[in-house]
Amino acid sequence: MEMIIDFPGGARVDAHFGGFTVKTDQPPQGGGEASAPTPFALFLASLGTCAGIYVLGFCRQRGLPTEGIRILQRMGQNPETGKLDRVDLDIQLPAGFPEKYQEALIRAASQCAVKKQLDNPPTIQVVTSIQG
Repeated sequence: MEMIIDFPGGARVDAHFGGFTVKTDQPPQGGGEASAPTPFALFLASLGTCAGIYVLGFCRQRGLPTEGIRILQRMGQNPETGKLDRVDLDIQLPAGFPEKYQEALIRAASQCAVKKQLDNPPTIQVVTSIQG
């Protein structure tokens, strides 16, 4: 997979891939206009939405309704470093959701590809190249 990252103006940075454009911006205190989520917010959202895809797939495979199911994602920061040190995903189920599926639902959400990448992060190499 290849993405093209460009700079459409201000503090905005966009990613283009597979016919999609993912827009990001910074809040005003970071020099932006808050016209789109920050890249870090998108990173966090990718974790919750990925887990959601696995929850959705689990329910669909078993003919379970997804109405009333949601995932509440909470993040915790290390007070000394200010860095993210915890992400909690609370799969909130409606009354009457079969208890026998609850542990399996947790296991399914834990299979999320984004989570697995965080468990074993890739090496990230940054280089420059002159075009033209």
